[in-house]
Amino acid sequence: MQARITVVFATGAPVDIQLDGAEVLSFEAARRWLDDNFVRLECEPLRGSGKVLLADKLVGIALAAGPAAFADEAWALDYARAAAGALSKALIKVDVPRLAVSY
Repeated sequence: MQARITVVFATGAPVDIQLDGAEVLSFEAARRWLDDNFVRLECEPLRGSGKVLLADKLVGIALAAGPAAFADEAWALDYARAAAGALSKALIKVDVPRLAVSY
């Protein structure tokens, strides 16, 4: 599955990452990467209930990491691989200012 992941921040140009099918992580590997980075970056749940959805992890990680992390091509590629593997969608947009994920 080919995928295109776009991450939008409040300032600067959106980050676009293209993946070919071989680069996408399996669901389990993607979930593990998201879990590890959510904890490592000390992200907070976005919902008052404390429930954290996969989409919430994508937003939380992008918010905590910021545009500087996406300047690192290797890290940005890992993020995109995890996003595509976790959501199994070809087009994913992570809108950080709006705390939203669309596909």
